[in-house]
Amino acid sequence: MQMKTERKNGASSSLLRRLKHNSFLCNPLNAQTRSFTTTEGHRPIIVHKRSLDILHDPWFNKGTAFTMTERDRLDLRGLLPPNVMSTEQQIKRFMVDLKRLQVQARDGPSDPYALAKWRILNRLHDRNETMYYKVLIANIEEYAPIVYTPTVGLVCQNYSGLFRRPRGMYFSAEDRGEMMSMVYNWPADQVDMIVVTDGSRILGLGDLGIQGIGIAIGKLDLYVAAAGINPQRVLPVMIDVGTNNEKLLKDPLYLGLQKNRLDGDEYLAVIDEFMEAVFTRWPHVIVQFEDFQSKWAFKLLQRYRNTYRMFNDDVQGTAGVAIAGLLGAVRAQGRPMIDFPKQKIVVAGAGSAGIGVLNDARKTMARMLGNNESAFESALRQFWVVDANGLITDEREYIDPEARPFARKIKEIHRQGLSEAASLVEVVKQIKPDVLLGLSAVGGLFSKEVLEALKGSTSTRPAIFAMSNPTKNAECTPEEAFSIVGDNIIFASGSPFNDVDLGNGHIGHCNQGNNMYLFPGIGLGTLLSGSRIISDGMLQAAAECLAAYMTEEDVAKGIIYPSISSIRDITKQVAAAVIKEAIEEDLAEGYREMDARELQKLNEEEIVEYVKNNMWSPEYPTLVYKQD
Repeated sequence: MQMKTERKNGASSSLLRRLKHNSFLCNPLNAQTRSFTTTEGHRPIIVHKRSLDILHDPWFNKGTAFTMTERDRLDLRGLLPPNVMSTEQQIKRFMVDLKRLQVQARDGPSDPYALAKWRILNRLHDRNETMYYKVLIANIEEYAPIVYTPTVGLVCQNYSGLFRRPRGMYFSAEDRGEMMSMVYNWPADQVDMIVVTDGSRILGLGDLGIQGIGIAIGKLDLYVAAAGINPQRVLPVMIDVGTNNEKLLKDPLYLGLQKNRLDGDEYLAVIDEFMEAVFTRWPHVIVQFEDFQSKWAFKLLQRYRNTYRMFNDDVQGTAGVAIAGLLGAVRAQGRPMIDFPKQKIVVAGAGSAGIGVLNDARKTMARMLGNNESAFESALRQFWVVDANGLITDEREYIDPEARPFARKIKEIHRQGLSEAASLVEVVKQIKPDVLLGLSAVGGLFSKEVLEALKGSTSTRPAIFAMSNPTKNAECTPEEAFSIVGDNIIFASGSPFNDVDLGNGHIGHCNQGNNMYLFPGIGLGTLLSGSRIISDGMLQAAAECLAAYMTEEDVAKGIIYPSISSIRDITKQVAAAVIKEAIEEDLAEGYREMDARELQKLNEEEIVEYVKNNMWSPEYPTLVYKQD
């Protein structure tokens, strides 16, 4: 599918070229490539252990799949049943056990089946990493919501009770002055990807302290499954600076520091020391910040983004997925993406995720309008931001500095029949928006009254984005949206919901605007490009690639995000778009044997092939023993 675009509203030619490029690059039908040397998987691995030590090491354990030759070579004969099983047989045995055990694994009536599934998958992860990722990739639609949102929220809430085996690293306020030496306690000499959290804002669940490590583990599972990052080169990290959660402070079984959170310069000193330590040992690592509270998310992003290879998924990843969905909604209205600057958007929520989306949406509109000062000013007029205190205007006494640019001028909104702190219902009634975007973490915020008001939208196909996680924090359900607003809407959410049967053979599609569509490709593309930083342009290229991935036929049906079952291909295309942008911005320095000059010689199809050949797949490697 070669997408047609038009030059409208002074759109820059470079943006139009990018949209055309991404529609080509991100459509898998366009891939005809020459081959490159495969650098991930299929290499024999030297191990320095044998016998039971191998069986107890999840990185190398194959269980009953060890061949007789390997059993002899690794002193395993007699330690396993005699029948050698294929990976397919192993998966079949595991899936049979999973269906049987997920009932037995429950702790009682209050333990949901999803958490029981997580327990069983986690036990497999502890025994056999290759098998775990093979199962996860083969059943990604079913198990992504188990290892990631929404189930990971339950896992984090109960992590002190679920903890069985250490996974990742823990840096605490008590380790100040020791972090530079601590990083050498991790056994891997090469780490490609770190996901770090301080546990201060896990999903929409608030301060969960050290239990937030579960979100870092879950995110990295998806980096492995979706992006093919080698699982031996990922590292989940928890930075424990205390907690302000009174329940955890009084819980005798809580595993973290039972003192109030550090703040100010003391807090920054801990994060600074951590960043210096990990980049000293692993200079080419990529660090993704995850679920930091809003007061620190932006500050830390601005503090480090021009020095280190890092990004914040809540701010930049959420924004990119939302931008892709917003561009998809424009396409679903039968208009070209270049018409995006004409959209009227009401945003509910002004936290880190909400402001991140607003900033990226404004930049996208401005680029389409010519990327000059007047374009940025014009783009601001398309947003109305409502927080817990109502509509944000310049009359408000205190406005968060990050939200200040989006405060409406009081004289302007008076002409629109609104005032400072106007309610969400009032804003929707008066503005009649094309898009209602929820990033508030307030479940049910899009009430019947709000949705009724949206029926007055001037759009032929209004879009509702209920993006807050986990499921209980979604601003509304798809059933509520379709039943109240009508069949001809676009609906997207942050957590998974089932499609809605509208009757007469019609389906109301629920699009999950999952960050999983972008963050694996951003990480993989950055890694393979060797880019020194992760630029706004690279993030924008990722979002535009995702927006262009869907066919016109799918978009016409109201499908603006692809199926999670295609996540490996989606990630491959997004990573290729990120690499292409890094090359164009002269940021790419190459990866392994592919230096910057060789990278620049690759055409678009060859970049896709380069990405594919550097994605790890869960295949058992040949193990060769060598004594230390």
